[in-house]
Parts: sequence; structure tokens; C-alpha cells
Amino acid sequence: MSDKIKVLNPLVELDGDEMARIMWGLIKDRLILEFLDIPIVYFDLGIKSRDNTNDEVTIKAAEAIKTHKVGVKCATITPNHERLKEYSLKQLWKSPNATIRSILDGTVFRKPIIIKNIPPAVKTWVKPIIIGRHAYGDIYKGAEMKIDKPGVVELIYKSYDGSETVSVTVHEFKTKGVVMAMHNLEKSIRSFAKSCINYAVSEKVDLWFGAKDTISKTYHAYFKEIFSQEINNAYEQLNASNIQYRYLLIDDAVAQIMKSSGGMLWACMNYDGDVMSDMIASGFGSLGLMTSVLVSPDGNYEYEAAHGTVVRHYYERLKGNVTSTNPIASIFAWTGAIAKRGELDNTPDVIRFAKALEQSVIETVESGIMTKDLMSISQPPVDRFYTTEEFIDEVYKRLTDNLGK
Repeated sequence: MSDKIKVLNPLVELDGDEMARIMWGLIKDRLILEFLDIPIVYFDLGIKSRDNTNDEVTIKAAEAIKTHKVGVKCATITPNHERLKEYSLKQLWKSPNATIRSILDGTVFRKPIIIKNIPPAVKTWVKPIIIGRHAYGDIYKGAEMKIDKPGVVELIYKSYDGSETVSVTVHEFKTKGVVMAMHNLEKSIRSFAKSCINYAVSEKVDLWFGAKDTISKTYHAYFKEIFSQEINNAYEQLNASNIQYRYLLIDDAVAQIMKSSGGMLWACMNYDGDVMSDMIASGFGSLGLMTSVLVSPDGNYEYEAAHGTVVRHYYERLKGNVTSTNPIASIFAWTGAIAKRGELDNTPDVIRFAKALEQSVIETVESGIMTKDLMSISQPPVDRFYTTEEFIDEVYKRLTDNLGK
């Protein structure tokens, strides 16, 4: 296409694994590069590339996002022991998402994509529930070991100046077991709280935060304390926007969410956010209908799909079978990044393209054209599902019409 829309500054692209990677390529070639003249700084974060570079490629990709401000990431494998053997890896590499989050010191915000004929499984949910996930520490930076014989495990702190040593007994093991230590940083928790406050104000929604300070009287209580401080600091800003803050025990937050009408930002600690974002996505229809963006306090953005690599569909693909894999969240990862690039570059045409592509996706589904995962929950029901390629082709047709090409 000769009259492509010009994107002024680079987008950092982080490629991924398995079926997500196949969809990623289809989206990029068919829905992005045919319409945009866009400079891309490319990194292959596929599992073999990470293994071959001893995971240096992940670090370089994160640093590139800090340089260029906006990145877009395909779903990637975080290997377990089965994947270690399957891909003949050197070691069990850590989650690339966790590595990137640590380098960018960001907060992950996940928001469902609302489509009229895909009603939520929870009937009371009429407004989006946004998950704000703390993106540093906890089990994702945990140190752990197996215990093979009786002994004691202690948690020990030694100050660098030698003035203080504190130890806490974790457990006296009489038999075999397992142990893990977690940590977090005051700076990261405070950035998390500030990011959630700013996002709640920008979205004009109430802010909830849930933890378990009744049990974790130091670790979780520290999060609660810092959130309270930042809420007090932002009182005038929140009051002016008529935004309410609620602290709840995490189990109470879950119960309240299930009875709510939605319309809030639910701030979660790292593991809670990992789990609850999938629950919210599924409740609103599908993991394929959830946007995800990592926002750092110094203005860096990384957009991705909330789902994984869709390994079951990938194995079918390897057998030569067609698949009906939902590409919507991956499309919205691209549109989120492109819109942010346009916003930072002050290029309205780029922003309009991103919104036109999103609207084309929604129009496609609302016309009854959808992948198999959505067919089973569509109201009214549809009589057939479309393959991944067919769905993308239908989006392409509507995008061309919406852009007036």
C-alpha cells in the first residue's frame, strides 16, 4: 500500500513462542505493516533465542524499551522441567515478563475488552474491572530450596556496616520439605501505589487494594501502610475526581468483586494479580479479551496479551491441522502500543489507525464472526466459528473500509 501512515519513532517488538508467535506474525504482516510505515526495533524472545543468548536478549529488549519508551510483546514460554527437556534448554530460565518488569519497575494494568454479544459470566459485571498488578518481587524473585534431611532454616539479615544482625527461624524440619524466601522494595511498592492512583484518576474509577495483613503482619502490612500514605498524599486529587479508596483483606476483596457491578481498579500484589487477572478475563468472556500494559513511573510502556502461548493449538498446528485461536488480545497489544506511540509523538493519524483497528475487531465479533472460544459464549449464538486466518482476514476487510482505503 503506497499511502501508508507514517510512524515517526520506533516501536520495540518482542517476539514470542508457539501459537502466539504464529498469530503475532499474521497480525503484524496483515494488519500492521500493510497500513503503517513503522520503524521497529526487533528482539526475538522465543525460548531458544533466550537460551542461546543466556537470556541476555531479554535484558537488551527491556533496555530498548527504556530508550524508545514503547514496546509490544508476544506471549513467551516460562520453562518448567517438562519444557526444559522439550526444548533442550541449558537451564530453567526465569520468566521474561518478570525480568522486564524488574528492569522497568512497572505496574501491570489489565482491562477486559467489552463486546456486546459476549456477555460476562458474572451477570452483575456491567462495567470493566481493571486489575493493577504489582510487577516486582514476591515469588517471582523468590529464593527457594528443597530440604532433604532434618535441620533448621533461618532468615538472616546482616547490615553491610556490620552493626546489626537479625535472624528469624523459618522452620525446624524433622522430615523432608521445601522453603522459599520472598522480598520486596519500599521504592517499588510506593511506585506501585502512585501508579495505581494515577491510573484510577485517568480512568475515573474507584481504587481497591487487597492484602492479608491480618496474617502477614510485617510483609503485607508494609504494603497496606505505604498505600495508606500515598492515598493520604493524593487526597485532594482523589477527592476532586470523586474517587473512593477501599482497603480490603484479599479474601473479602474477592467476595466483594463477585457481587459488584464492576467499574473499579483493583490493585493486587504480584501473585494475586497474576491469578485474579485471569479470573477477571475469563469472567468477562475469555483470556483472549484482556488488554495488558506495563507502565513504569518514568513513562515507559510495554503492551502485551494477557494469555500465554496457547500450546495446545500449537501442537495441532504442527500436525498440519487448522486452528481457531483468538488473536484479539494480541491485536490490542499492537493497537495499545501504536496508540501510545502516536500520543508520545503527537501524531493523530497514528492514534486514529489504532482506534480504527480496535473498532474493526469489535465490529467483526459483533457481526457474528468469531473464533471457537467466543462461539461457545456468544449471545445470541452463532452457527459456526472461524479459523485464526479467516478471522484476521475479516478484520482486515473492515479495517480497510474504516480507513477508507
